[in-house]
Amino acid sequence: MERSQLAATRLEKTKRHYHSWVVNETLEDYSLRYAPRSFRKWSEFTVANAALGGISYLADFAIGGSIAISSGFTNSFWAILISAIIIFATGVPISYYASRYNIDMDLLTRGAGFGYIGSTLTSVIYASFCFIFFALEGAIMAQAIELYFGLPLQWGYLLCTVAIFPLVVFGMTLLAKMQVWTQPVWLLGMFAPWFAVLIKDPTAFSTWTSFAGNSPSGSGFDILLCASGAGVALSLIAQIGEQVDYLRFMPDLTPQNKGKWWWAVLLAGPGWVILGAWKQWAGAFFTAVAVKNGVEIAKANEPIHMYIEGFKELFGNPAVYLALATFFVILSQVKINVTNAYSGSLSWSNFFSRLTHAHPGRVVWLVFHLIIALTLQELGVFNVLLWVLGFYSNVAIAWVGALVADLIVNKPLGLSPSYIEFKRAHLYNFNPVGFGSMTVASIVSVVAFFGLLGPAAQAFSTFIALGLAFVLSPIIAYVTKGKYYIARKDVHFHENADVVGLTNCSICEYDYEREDMAYCPVYETPICSLCCSLDAQCHDACKAMPK
Repeated sequence: MERSQLAATRLEKTKRHYHSWVVNETLEDYSLRYAPRSFRKWSEFTVANAALGGISYLADFAIGGSIAISSGFTNSFWAILISAIIIFATGVPISYYASRYNIDMDLLTRGAGFGYIGSTLTSVIYASFCFIFFALEGAIMAQAIELYFGLPLQWGYLLCTVAIFPLVVFGMTLLAKMQVWTQPVWLLGMFAPWFAVLIKDPTAFSTWTSFAGNSPSGSGFDILLCASGAGVALSLIAQIGEQVDYLRFMPDLTPQNKGKWWWAVLLAGPGWVILGAWKQWAGAFFTAVAVKNGVEIAKANEPIHMYIEGFKELFGNPAVYLALATFFVILSQVKINVTNAYSGSLSWSNFFSRLTHAHPGRVVWLVFHLIIALTLQELGVFNVLLWVLGFYSNVAIAWVGALVADLIVNKPLGLSPSYIEFKRAHLYNFNPVGFGSMTVASIVSVVAFFGLLGPAAQAFSTFIALGLAFVLSPIIAYVTKGKYYIARKDVHFHENADVVGLTNCSICEYDYEREDMAYCPVYETPICSLCCSLDAQCHDACKAMPK
């Protein structure tokens, strides 16, 4: 670009004014930013405990019970195990990079092969995970309230949605405390009924292992049924995003805290699936016991009925075990739905900030997210649980497969930058490496899911999505020579080790840590990542300027 063109491109600075709740990080929780050291005041244990508190959900029980009903014991057992291994393996690199660079799933995706605008689609994929599971968890809570209080489901859905809002408004500050305070009670309620059934009913285990449900293969093995069940369980692969929403607040990794840092990251990151797999097996177990005890098979996958059977073995009084089962279900669902709502608000914030160049605040998108989730509940999403999750998992696993391939293949091979660059000022809008491989894998796997490529491909559609995305990512990176990762080098902040302390953004006039800053040649001044994202005047002129 010629000097005269460069001069013509430069714009006059206009101070950006944010709404008071946008600059209040107790509400905002750095929803569109790097999480700075000044805000990360929690210990490794506190962050990990808060992250694990978010996996209290009972949809795992419903999923395990539903797979057992449709596929029988053997197929459901292996489907859950296979999916858990895949989820753990993919969760390790995602958790590490998010914790190391203190960024959420959206910012990580931007810099790991998808580009600035390319990651908007993954924001919707992640937001979809959050509102689908909010709706499922809300439905489970409403089922318990209907059974105990007699409140019709339609009103229960509304109550269970509205009640979450005040708990999520204050973000991580309140959520961390709530998860810590409720964790001991939840753990007791989770395991005590399961042990009680095993101890007091000697036939319970064999009831589960012989359970056939509605499976065409009975309780025996069928590879296509197993693969289909694993596809449903793999819909939970996007749960790692919710774990990352907490893990981004981990303290910096140092030689002094290396051991406990890694334990916290592994336990609260990919480690969530260890308990998650157990809950799915427990759901299948309780479903078999409930059917044996007379619960109709259509309702046996509802967690409230499962835990009634469990608490019944601890307390003979119907009033007591029904009350305890209801309390436990409500506690579990509140603990998870605050996370679903929180993570959803982060995703929508990222998505709409790029489309509209405006950010009214995370709280606005929280309300938007809750309205979508409530609508799904009212439409009866729980009744089509297997189909919804089976379809969704094809797209979700293609996204995760492409992301993980970039982190564990492309970066070590030097096909992509060794660090995560998430700022608009330095990214191309679209990177064909991640965005392209995810798109191709999603299309092919969805076509397979609808049976257009035959029954075998239909059953293995999620594995097709994972394999294609993982293989295509390094191939495209090699062919493009990594050209589309960095639009212009960050010589002012990333490559300048002498820059320390806070830097003032001359647009909003707030101070930020160097990881959140870029130099804007259009305004000829440092600019924070959020002001850069929301700028609608520059039209990415910096990327056309001399490198």
